[in-house]
Amino acid sequence: MHEMALMGEIVQLIEQDARMKNIKYVKKVELVVGTLSNALPDALQFAFDVYKIQEDNCLTTDAELIIHVEKAKAICTICGQQYEPVAKIAQCPTCLLPTGRMVAGETFRILAYEGG
Repeated sequence: MHEMALMGEIVQLIEQDARMKNIKYVKKVELVVGTLSNALPDALQFAFDVYKIQEDNCLTTDAELIIHVEKAKAICTICGQQYEPVAKIAQCPTCLLPTGRMVAGETFRILAYEGG
C-alpha cells in the first residue's frame, strides 16, 4: 500500500510549510486526488488516520482529511471528442483510437491545510 508512503510525504511537506509559518499543529488537510492518479482515497484516509495518532508529527488526533476527487477527462487529438477514460490509455468513444490527451484525473496535490 503505497498510500502510507504518500501520506508520510504529505505530512512531511505540511510540517515543513507549517514550521515556516509558525503553525504548531494541523487540524485539517485537503487533497485533490484524480481518479487516475494511482492513489486510492480510502487507503489515503486509512494512512491519515494512522499518522494522526502518532505523536511525532503536527497532526492533531482529531485532524480531518478532506479528499476532493477529480474525475478523469481526456480529449481525442484526432476528432476532438471529450470523454471520461477509465484508464490512462483509453480508446476515444467516437473514433475508437487511443489518441486521447489527458486533461484531468491525474492530479495528486495538497489543496490546503488549517492549523494554529
